[in-house]
Amino acid sequence: MIIEDQPEEWPVAATKEHFRGYVIGVRTDSVRMPRDEVADRDYVEHPGAVAVLALDDRRRVLLIRQYRHPVRHLLWELPAGIRDVEGEPLAETAARELAEEAGYRAATWHTLLDLMTSPGMTDERIRIFLARDLEPFDSGYEHRHEEVDMPVEWVPLDEAVQKVLSGKIHNSPAVAGILAAYAAEADGFAGLRPADAPEA
Repeated sequence: MIIEDQPEEWPVAATKEHFRGYVIGVRTDSVRMPRDEVADRDYVEHPGAVAVLALDDRRRVLLIRQYRHPVRHLLWELPAGIRDVEGEPLAETAARELAEEAGYRAATWHTLLDLMTSPGMTDERIRIFLARDLEPFDSGYEHRHEEVDMPVEWVPLDEAVQKVLSGKIHNSPAVAGILAAYAAEADGFAGLRPADAPEA
């Protein structure tokens, strides 16, 4: 058995949309299962997102804090954003988000990992990039709503790993990105895919 996620799509007998908002939708698909049974699967449709694990030359990770109303928490996160520009390459979306949310740009980019955030209830996908060779950058972006009070902190990578393992950081892209960067550092990031690697 090959341990590798594989694309697969079972037939959909019927679809019902329950809600369509600015970013997400909620629908029920009646899915034909392998023994020809039909089962309803409710899920949230999401356009997908990108996130950036920015790592400076002192081995520090850039984290931002943002209020997340559904979980009623201020969470430490990676700079991130929705895939909201049609046709924009994901690496460009990530660079834009890093500039807008944190005020940095990077000269070196790699794909760190691809994440399906909660595949039992949403089709959301997040590509997490590793950004290095950083410099401050004024994008001219005007922060709105919760972004206005969104502090930026540099945290040593080892300390960030400990924060994850001790339950101090909960945001899934931040958890996955921090642990992946720590693991990928072992070979000097040589095993990472290029920034423009295709998604499976």
